[in-house]
Amino acid sequence: MGIAQQITKEQKAPSPEARTGAMLSVESVRAGYDAGPDVLTDITLTARPGEVTALLGPNGCGKSTLLKTMSRLLTPRAGRVRVGEAEIHRLSPRRAAHTVAYLPQQPVAPEGLTVGELVARGRHPHRAWWRGAWAADIAAVDAALAETGTAALADRDLAALSGGQRQRVWLAMVLAQDCPVLLLDEPTTYLDPAHAVETLELVRALARGGRTVVTVLHDLMLAGAYADRIVLLGAGRILADGDPHAALTPATLAEAYRLRADVLDDPAGVAPIIVPRGTC
Repeated sequence: MGIAQQITKEQKAPSPEARTGAMLSVESVRAGYDAGPDVLTDITLTARPGEVTALLGPNGCGKSTLLKTMSRLLTPRAGRVRVGEAEIHRLSPRRAAHTVAYLPQQPVAPEGLTVGELVARGRHPHRAWWRGAWAADIAAVDAALAETGTAALADRDLAALSGGQRQRVWLAMVLAQDCPVLLLDEPTTYLDPAHAVETLELVRALARGGRTVVTVLHDLMLAGAYADRIVLLGAGRILADGDPHAALTPATLAEAYRLRADVLDDPAGVAPIIVPRGTC
């Protein structure tokens, strides 16, 4: 049985209880770097609590730039990003760090750090400079380790972990930050298929728990299987926005990737099956 066939419609549908988090809205955003040209042009989208929203598109289309703009790392040249009613770029750095947690594509940590020490770094926005960890910080770290299934690794050196374990630990760190919005840049990079599936199952569970999750992905099949909504980018603009069946079509794949592909119905009725046939 294939990966997509193992995912039931009940697993794909967010529960009513999950829709209690903060909605993230990108409104007419235009963004770029320094004096360079625009990378994003008139981007408007909404990511909802309880759902996984996947950003897809070819290399250089603006996916990571959009995620950085959502996270407050990059200020847009026009437009705005809101979480609930708050405009993220108008918040103080500390308040923004209470609102949005961002995991870059290739996170780095100092040598010799244990898993517990890394996850505890997610509590930095909640701590005043004059004190150490409080009971709330310890509880948040313990909860993040438990939620990601990494509590048994707390005393292990980060460098000694497998790729799948390390990815779960980084997710635990952003969970410890205790934000309603999680932004994940290619969380399955360098992972084998089994670990990629394991990571995306965790990502989906985090969304079902009430968080708003936006993630950059490259694997079209995994995106179709694990995302509730897909935003397909090309040349800095949105080419498609909808559920996997609506967003991943032969026409949109040809426009975005110059890819000729057949898009077939999954026997389980959950995710489209994409069969590449060449370039166009």
